[in-house]
Amino acid sequence: MTTPADDELAVLDNAVWAALTTRHEALATSHGRARRYQPDVSPFCAVEDTDAAGWRDLAELVGPEGTAVLFRGRIGAVPDGWTVEFSGGGRQMVLAVGGHPSHDAAGASSLEGLLELDEHDADAMLELVRLTQPGPFERRTVVLGDYLGVVEDGRLVAMAGERLRLPGFTEISAVCTHPEVRGRGLASQLTGLLVERIVARGEQPILHVTHDNPARRVYERLGFRVRRDVEFAVLRPPA
Repeated sequence: MTTPADDELAVLDNAVWAALTTRHEALATSHGRARRYQPDVSPFCAVEDTDAAGWRDLAELVGPEGTAVLFRGRIGAVPDGWTVEFSGGGRQMVLAVGGHPSHDAAGASSLEGLLELDEHDADAMLELVRLTQPGPFERRTVVLGDYLGVVEDGRLVAMAGERLRLPGFTEISAVCTHPEVRGRGLASQLTGLLVERIVARGEQPILHVTHDNPARRVYERLGFRVRRDVEFAVLRPPA
């Protein structure tokens, strides 16, 4: 298996910006060279470049009482006056060319209780997120793309969905399983099914994991390979 050429993947270095200026533009608010998702969709913000002008535009966009959540290949030095409330890192993974987890997808397609999720399922999705903490998730996050779930005894016990969408690429995110049903491969099967959908559209699946996330081994088995490290930070602009 191989991954696409580096020049084809360069857009992923600032994937949130690429999404908010293309396929998710309708979900964005903007000021100059800064963008952010509507707050009930996602907390992520983006700047075209982390230069002085980019930071000024971001401060204007979020306001003095607001919060900016940046997520990109490299954030760099934060200007004076900004407060870093939280920061961390992870890895960006891309499905290798030829990667095709058909076994997992085939299993998912016959899962009892498999469900296409939408905004009517927001309460159940938020409850599962509260239990499992897969990452940022808001009431309308489901509008970002396709979301799949498994329901047992009237309860959502597993889900996975699409988050960032930019030309040629779709990110798989919110992969989580209720603690009481872990070990059955539900998350892996849902991820495999989403991979098949994304590939069928002629796009490349990507995803992001924190450095300490043991799910990385599952994603590698599905054909994903680490491309680069990424940084994320929760920031408050100057008062």
